[in-house]
Amino acid sequence: MEKKEKNLIEQYDPGMRPNETFDGSIHWYSPMEQPFQISGLAWFAQEKIYRRLPTLPSGATPEAVDRLANHTAGGQIRFQSDSSSLSVRVKLKGKANMVHMPATGQCGVDCYVGSPDSLLPLRYVNTTKYDLTLTEYECALFTNWNASMRNIVLNLPLYQGVEEIWIGLDEGATVTAPPSYASGKKVVIYGTSITQGGCASRPGMAYTNILSRRIPLEFINLGFSGSGKGEPEVAEIISQINDPACMVIDYEGNCVSTELFRRTLPEFIGIYRGAHPLTPILVVSRIRYAREELTPHLYEARIERKRFEQFLVNELREQGDLNIYFFDGSGSLGNEDFFECTVDGSHPTDLGFLRMADALEPVLKTLLL
Repeated sequence: MEKKEKNLIEQYDPGMRPNETFDGSIHWYSPMEQPFQISGLAWFAQEKIYRRLPTLPSGATPEAVDRLANHTAGGQIRFQSDSSSLSVRVKLKGKANMVHMPATGQCGVDCYVGSPDSLLPLRYVNTTKYDLTLTEYECALFTNWNASMRNIVLNLPLYQGVEEIWIGLDEGATVTAPPSYASGKKVVIYGTSITQGGCASRPGMAYTNILSRRIPLEFINLGFSGSGKGEPEVAEIISQINDPACMVIDYEGNCVSTELFRRTLPEFIGIYRGAHPLTPILVVSRIRYAREELTPHLYEARIERKRFEQFLVNELREQGDLNIYFFDGSGSLGNEDFFECTVDGSHPTDLGFLRMADALEPVLKTLLL
């Protein structure tokens, strides 16, 4: 019965069908090879695997964080080509299995293009739509375009691991390196499931990926769903990322208690500051949840934690750390209709992520540019 209904929808509406494969002549490239560039995965250059943390960290890593590090949130494949078609072949570590996040966001790849030799702006093109019962798929993202050079960015899955990915271009197409970032520095963002991208409809709509299309720097997404809790061992690993332009700390939403937050946040900041004495640190309080006005304890807990974050940042600044800042995230979804911006009361839709990016963009630009 379920399969029949699915076939009927696809029969009635071709737009609901999986992406077709390209039947022309394709040359398949590994993005691990030059001139392709993998961005957003801080240890990729050394390890050559699609993972957000090192496979053998210097210290212990919480099991949940270690597993979630295989999810490729924030990972991007960047290159330029004059190919008239673009296909991807993907081998995932597992199937789409989330109850409130589309397979296109959990396991899909989406594509942006721009003018050659220009980092920005980028324009959305297409997302892989595939049979979500599979762990391997092939999709054409565009076909029959003019054979002119363009800058191309592919955003990798937010909530699933990637074993392999291949890029399919026209036989004989030119492939060159992507435009250079404004500098070699990186914006590092540590946080929760919201940081990781839950529950964007496609990878490019995670707020870190949106910001990467507005600020010409590499963004490192270290959101760990339900598991980014400010552990000191994770702070030690993150502090090993070289050349940070800014460190954004946004894990309040994962706190099981204000008491734990009071213990972990100062230590996390202290560990990071020990490795990067002058790097700007931005402490971000969490967004408002839709049910707060109906559930007073949620509101009271958020206000209590926000006040602690403000106090801690002010205290550190008074002690001489003038490169640490506080950002009040409670208005990031807007004030009049913030409750319309989530899937489930807490995890943003694409609208919610767009508003979060809008709120953070001017602050980050002030700190970075």
